[in-house]
Amino acid sequence: MLVIIPTYNELQNLPIVTAAVRALPTPVDILVVDDGSPDGTGALADRLAAEHPQMHALHRTAKDGLGRAYLAGFAWAMARGYDVVVEMDADGSHPPESLPALLDALDRRPEVGLVIGSRWIDGGRLIDWGAIRHALSRGGNRYARTVLGLPVADCTAGYRAYRTSVLSSIHLDDVHSHGYCFQIEMTLRVRDAGVRMAEVPIVFRDRIAGESKMSKAIVLEAMLRVTYWGLLRFVRGARNQLQARRA
Repeated sequence: MLVIIPTYNELQNLPIVTAAVRALPTPVDILVVDDGSPDGTGALADRLAAEHPQMHALHRTAKDGLGRAYLAGFAWAMARGYDVVVEMDADGSHPPESLPALLDALDRRPEVGLVIGSRWIDGGRLIDWGAIRHALSRGGNRYARTVLGLPVADCTAGYRAYRTSVLSSIHLDDVHSHGYCFQIEMTLRVRDAGVRMAEVPIVFRDRIAGESKMSKAIVLEAMLRVTYWGLLRFVRGARNQLQARRA
């Protein structure tokens, strides 16, 4: 099992988060995917990998979005035969102590291919977020779920565990989202592949240190792509109904 942690300028947070993951009773490997951080995060990842055999570092030349970093990590994991990969933020917002619950949900339910650490089911919650950010997250989630008909409460969540057999079946070369919309697109593709999903509650905290990577461009990308996918869903549904009537 591999935990993928994408980084860009996470020099302060990376040693804290990776130490917490290594301290878990469940043995896991860690892959840090660094997008050429100018603050030295990539060099720190190399030092940690040299000190801890279960840690690895993958370097990309420039900041190219969360989605592209995860896709690079997925490819690295599948090439090395991992059966499960976990997405985890480097900023401390995803609680490492919840990782065993995500993995247990996969172990207990062989029909499930994706487990999401959810903020919006019973037992899940947000801590340290302001009212505007809270409303933006909840509203964006509700919009995506409604427009796309997604069967999960937290389709934008970035703390999740996939079976690599699922990843190999959903044509990752066709995934083009760069920012946080990547999580919505992956949820949509897993649903369209007919794969079951499950959610476990997590307590989501604000980052330990540093600045959020959220921007207006990331929010706009998500809104435009979700609206486009929703329109495609509507057109396909209308076409199918018309064909059914003619038949």
